[in-house]
Amino acid sequence: MSQSTAAPAPSIEIPSIPLAQLAPWALFFGLLGVLVIFFISADQGAISLPAGTAIHEWVHDGRHLLGYPCH
Repeated sequence: MSQSTAAPAPSIEIPSIPLAQLAPWALFFGLLGVLVIFFISADQGAISLPAGTAIHEWVHDGRHLLGYPCH
């Protein structure tokens, strides 16, 4: 039996992303993540922009799921 000749596999080049292009996005998503964690963990309605406890009520179940006490 003879083996069939296979075509050579194409070479795959992984593009590199310069750190200067990645840093602003990493900073943006890092700050966004900190803001989300703040609203879930620390905000009790005292310093939130909407009046009252609206944000607290929106994230109430998430607070308990993550183990934060809120009442």
